[in-house]
This record gives sequence, structure tokens and C-alpha cells, in this order.
Amino acid sequence: MSSFFAFLHHVAAFALVAALSVEFVLIKGDLTAASARKVRLADLALGASASTLLVVGFLRVFFFEKGASYYFHSVPFIAKLSLFVLLALVSIYPTIVFQSWEKALKQGRVPSVDPRKLRAIRTVIHLELVGVVLIMLFAALMAHGVGYLG
Repeated sequence: MSSFFAFLHHVAAFALVAALSVEFVLIKGDLTAASARKVRLADLALGASASTLLVVGFLRVFFFEKGASYYFHSVPFIAKLSLFVLLALVSIYPTIVFQSWEKALKQGRVPSVDPRKLRAIRTVIHLELVGVVLIMLFAALMAHGVGYLG
């Protein structure tokens, strides 16, 4: 069962990176009604994969793997979890903007977006991508026992 949850955790992580990459590519160019719809779908996939990653990750921490006592004495784990939560909070802004496009898209129009908002969204997506790389670093450190305080 532990292997199955490890598999689910990895699938969710790869899905998260894929969804974030799709958002990155689509928001980079000129916004069209079609690309706006795709961005919204990618953001939905991002949210679903992040939720799955968090739930499965906590199941692994508390019921499978090495146990909560081990993980909560690991500096890289705490850093990884903290960064994940921070990125989740930062990602609320793009999601709210993407959701605000619904009315225009239902009318077949391109959503009107202030260029400053688009720059801010691009910045958030860049930060999320950097954050994912750092999370992978923390995961590797954690897996090798670096920073364990027990």
C-alpha cells in the first residue's frame, strides 16, 4: 500500500508541474478566448493536483512511510511543507483572476485584463516554478536524512 501512495504522490507532483507549465506557456503570449479557456482548465488541474498531493502526502506522513515523528523533526520536510503552503496561498491570486474571466468567456469574448495584472500573474507563475524546484531539492535532502533533528 505504501508503494501505491508513493506512486499517487509522484503522479500528483508531475501533474502539478505539467499544469503549471501549461499555464506558463499560455499566459506568456497574447490572450485569446481559446487560450483563456485553456488557462482556466490548467488552473483547475493545478488545484486538483495540489490538493491530491497534499492529501496523499499527509496520508504517507501519518500512516505509511517513516511516521509523523520522523518527518516533523526534519528541517527539509518542514521547509518543503511551508513552501508548499506559501505557494498555495500565492496561487490564489491568479485563480481569482482566471475565475473572473468566466462571464466574458461565456459570451465568447476575450477577457479584458489589465497588463499589470498579467505581469503579476506571470511573476506568480515564475515564483511557483522556482518553488517547485526548491520543493524537489528539499524532498531529496529529506529522503537522505539531511537536516534530521531526532
